[in-house]
Amino acid sequence: MENNTPLASLDEWEMDILKRYPDPSNIANEKAVEAFRDYEAETRDTVKEFYRLNHQYQSYDFVIDKKNEFLQFNKKEMPIWNAFDFLNELVDDSDPDTDLDQMQHLLQTSEAIRNDGHPDWMVLVGLIHDMGKVLCLFGEPQWSVVGDTFPVGCAYSDKIVYPEFFKSNPDYNHEIYSQKYGVYAPNCGLKNVQLSWGHDEYVYHMMKDHLPEEGLYMLRYHSFYSQHRESAYDHLMDDHDHEMFKWVKLFNPYDLYSKNPNQKSWEELQPYYKALVKKYLPETLKF
Repeated sequence: MENNTPLASLDEWEMDILKRYPDPSNIANEKAVEAFRDYEAETRDTVKEFYRLNHQYQSYDFVIDKKNEFLQFNKKEMPIWNAFDFLNELVDDSDPDTDLDQMQHLLQTSEAIRNDGHPDWMVLVGLIHDMGKVLCLFGEPQWSVVGDTFPVGCAYSDKIVYPEFFKSNPDYNHEIYSQKYGVYAPNCGLKNVQLSWGHDEYVYHMMKDHLPEEGLYMLRYHSFYSQHRESAYDHLMDDHDHEMFKWVKLFNPYDLYSKNPNQKSWEELQPYYKALVKKYLPETLKF
């Protein structure tokens, strides 16, 4: 298989999202919205290579295989705090854009949610939403951990970033998978749809017995940009999905735009988050 680490760090993908979908509060009124979806403008070659690999290999069979492999949760068992230490190993000293570890990124998101007075389970979602990135430490390539998520088993939408790269995917010309609905029925509901494999799906399954449904939607679909930003898959969603996506859209700005350089220290925040985790989660989690 080809080069599996085109990005300097996982944060490079998230920086690319910020270019595609800037903070609405910073968008000049006179600038056309379409200008913010120019994927070719100032895009690093590493990001394009990342999407080329992602779109080439994220097929229906690939997703099923990865679920069978990782959703057994038999790699490790540890307290969530050990998992955060584990996650911090992903920090890349060669990345010039950030010197924050993964824990600080998560705390910025969760603290912004808490400061706005949202329910404590949503604060916990902010803290854990990227925990699935530990997949990289189990040998998964970047393109199988991060990236915009999308349905597999049906036609790939042209609203997905770099749709031309899907031409190398084995499902692109498949007799069934290349059709609009593919293996699905119209408006069957996302609970019946397979999405591309990555940290979103992984952490959703890890947490599905511990959080309210609204929080689970946030976890599972926070990278599903072609839907919650482009409405590309309305034909697969049911009424319940549309209602729940109000929560996904509420969460998304906190994920993308919560960058507070004056973040409180972990020592100050620790008592609150220790109690929050104890309220919702078991002492150890299986990975």
